[in-house]
Amino acid sequence: MSMGESPNEFKLNNPPGDGISAVKFGPTSSQFLLVSSWDDSVRLYDIIANNMRLKYSHSAAVLDCCFQDAVHAYSGGLDKVLKMYDFNSSTEMTVGNHDAPIRCVEFAPDVNVIISGSWDSTVRLWDPRGPTAAGTFTQPDKVYTMSVCGDRLVVGTAGRRVLVWDLRNMGYVQQRRESNLKYQTRCIRCFPNKQGYVLSSIEGRVAVEYLDPSPEVQKKKYAFKCHRIKENGVENIYPVNAIAFHNLYNTFATGGSDGYVNIWDGFHKKRLCQFH
Repeated sequence: MSMGESPNEFKLNNPPGDGISAVKFGPTSSQFLLVSSWDDSVRLYDIIANNMRLKYSHSAAVLDCCFQDAVHAYSGGLDKVLKMYDFNSSTEMTVGNHDAPIRCVEFAPDVNVIISGSWDSTVRLWDPRGPTAAGTFTQPDKVYTMSVCGDRLVVGTAGRRVLVWDLRNMGYVQQRRESNLKYQTRCIRCFPNKQGYVLSSIEGRVAVEYLDPSPEVQKKKYAFKCHRIKENGVENIYPVNAIAFHNLYNTFATGGSDGYVNIWDGFHKKRLCQFH
């Protein structure tokens, strides 16, 4: 089939048996997709060949996963265990634990550190060379979402709090913020240009924020409504569960509980397209 005829969507074979908690593309190509699920599994797909390359399991639902490089994955979830899996040797190891479920797992390539965020109200850093523990940092509340922004980490917690940490100096919090949205934070993702982040809430709203605290930069921030459906004069409002950036264009996608994915141009404040 020529590119002109190829379908613009297709289903992956061997999908997880329960809700999907995270999907992450590989660091160097979009051929490989890492998927964590409530069915206790983490799966690696080759989306060009459309097959599942490997699968490993936790003892409970997995809430997040990430690539460290093309051959190592990290994952965590309700079993409170951070696992590392080596694709080449098909071996897994327990890197460490939290005192409550692990909600977020990220890799920060600029500082070569794995980061886990938990409902135990801590963020923990791990040195992948061990892998070994590299520090525990108390957050104001349960960690709901995290995003790496170069050598900075943006953490969203319960209570609508947002913290900006410097991964090179975790001795203090660089910025303490409150979400500009009135309802619970669902997801935060940083712009690839590292200037700011996009934050979504359970109440069909998205905020575009900037890290530079100067007034002229802060003037640029804004928020908008989305993932709402009007039916018979009643507006149904849905959570915005996921945000993902295109790493070149700085456009971003939002996924909502209304069953839609919207693609946005944040700089020109317009919606580019929608997937059902």
